[in-house]
Amino acid sequence: MHQAPNQKADSVHNLGVKHLVQSLLLQRDREKSRSALELCEKLKRVIRSKTISMMVTGLRGRAIAALDTNKVLRYCLLMLSFTATVPTASPVVRFVDVTKQAGIRYDRPSTPEKKYVVESIGAGVALFDFDNDGFLDIYFVNGQSVDGARARPGLASALFRNNRNGTFTEVAEKAGVAFPGWGMGTAVADVNNDGWLDLYVTCFGPNRLYVNNGNGTFRDFSRKAGVADSGCGQGAAFGDYDNDGHVDLYVANYVEFDLSKLPEFGRGHFCHFRGIPVQCGPRGLPGGADVLYRNNGDGTFTNVTAKAKVEEQEKRYGMGVIWSDVDGDGRLDLYVANDTQPNYLYRNLGDGTFEEVGLASGVAVAQDGNPQGSMGVAVGDYNRDGRPDLFVTNYADQYNALYRQDRPFFFSDVSFSSRTASSSFPFVGWGTAFLDFDNDGWQDLMALNGHVYPQIEQPPVNASYPQRGLLYRNNSDGTFSEVTAQSGSALMAKQTSRGVAFGDIDNDGDIDVVVNNLDGGPALLRNEGEHNNHWLLVKTRGGRSNRAGIGARVKITTAESAQWGQVSSGGSYVSQNDLRLHFGLGKHAVVNEVEVHWPSGTIDRRRNVPVNQMLEIVEGERSGEVHGQKKP
Repeated sequence: MHQAPNQKADSVHNLGVKHLVQSLLLQRDREKSRSALELCEKLKRVIRSKTISMMVTGLRGRAIAALDTNKVLRYCLLMLSFTATVPTASPVVRFVDVTKQAGIRYDRPSTPEKKYVVESIGAGVALFDFDNDGFLDIYFVNGQSVDGARARPGLASALFRNNRNGTFTEVAEKAGVAFPGWGMGTAVADVNNDGWLDLYVTCFGPNRLYVNNGNGTFRDFSRKAGVADSGCGQGAAFGDYDNDGHVDLYVANYVEFDLSKLPEFGRGHFCHFRGIPVQCGPRGLPGGADVLYRNNGDGTFTNVTAKAKVEEQEKRYGMGVIWSDVDGDGRLDLYVANDTQPNYLYRNLGDGTFEEVGLASGVAVAQDGNPQGSMGVAVGDYNRDGRPDLFVTNYADQYNALYRQDRPFFFSDVSFSSRTASSSFPFVGWGTAFLDFDNDGWQDLMALNGHVYPQIEQPPVNASYPQRGLLYRNNSDGTFSEVTAQSGSALMAKQTSRGVAFGDIDNDGDIDVVVNNLDGGPALLRNEGEHNNHWLLVKTRGGRSNRAGIGARVKITTAESAQWGQVSSGGSYVSQNDLRLHFGLGKHAVVNEVEVHWPSGTIDRRRNVPVNQMLEIVEGERSGEVHGQKKP
């Protein structure tokens, strides 16, 4: 989340820049290879040279030269975002809000003013099968307010057990996971390799590790395990960085915040937004210290932050976290999204230590070299070249960043050339994912949004606090088309979205979406695709590797091409996606080969795999079990 000091109103409109931008739009139509950024940079060069533009009449050169070129660039890009080309192809898929029909009722009362930064960052959501019945259950982290935190026991979290018929039953208190404290984020893994998924909840206060008892209940093992970090926890992710068969844990902390010394609303340098008094922070507040825990293999963890060389030189505002084998060397690397400060990319050196290479790799800051207000993060291979790419959601008046990996640890910011950046400027982005929503074999993108300041709805800003979502269809040529409006009303509804989890709720072969909104109730958005494309779900079960197979890389090959995916804990915005990997297959009626590269180094293969199935692959076994049913 970004915080800016009070600024005077921009005078760009009165100086004719609108006309320059409109002329650039015409030029963009003629020069389709040019990105919005390239065209707007050209506008800056015109201004700096004090040249009278040949595209515009009646605008004096001295007026152009007087403009702040950085303001011009922001305005130019914003103008382009509102005049984006309407896609010619419509997706044959709708996302439908089925929250009420599914029996999901979870009221999260929150303070309307959001006087403190910790009240506006919201909470996450997890999709995981806690009872091993083959269907995803849903855990909504509670979030809190300052007043609510002082009450006991405060707002409860909610665990909805999937009834396998499209409805859910709330069982959090019965399961022992209802009252974690001031919950923030969540991550899922099998920490003790007993075959049952465990739940980690980051909190403002001690974090919670709920170990699954295997009977529908959990026990709080946080302090005994040594992972009850007492900071302002945000994103968390499990990953076996040393490949010893036991998942380790990274926790990102946001700010240092003292409930006994609350900052005064609207008083201070970082407590105004465009002239309006707002909450203070995160700038002006001390950052939180991130923590790396190594799994000892006996149910306990050891803090190895300093030993592993991931101790921060300056404490930043940590948000989204995800592990990924960036260079395909079999060792998990780590990406951390930081709010208003450069993001981290830690390269695994294979000796128990890491090297921070975010700036050198091109994934730490925006194209202009400035850090962004980063929140959510997703990893995927959108161009099917076998290398994982990154997508990061950011604050309004910035842009969501798409980083394409060209070679190991060298990324290009292709946000504008991919046509995903311009439309994101008005929005504050949170939960996100690469997902193949139409099962055509190409990973699409989704980002859910919502501003942080309710006060922006008053003059002089007069903007919308709740915001609609963004859905991008992969054009299979390196570009995307924004197709939110064509996907139905659910994603167009304005919400204050925060944590978002993605997975196949009903096992019908397409990706559904669960949203934990800051204000109002949550949302379950069911994918009602009518494309008749095929699919495959892959579930991994480790032997020598960790039981859930986290970190396993899966390659599927059809007659046309290959796709890669990786089993990941964490990601999105402080949330947990389905651990099963989903692959869209288009019209291919068979998968030639499924190849699993396990963290242990083992490689398992399955050939001539039927489509429209859930395939469970057990490490070291010769044949995979096939589950599920064909989609009608």
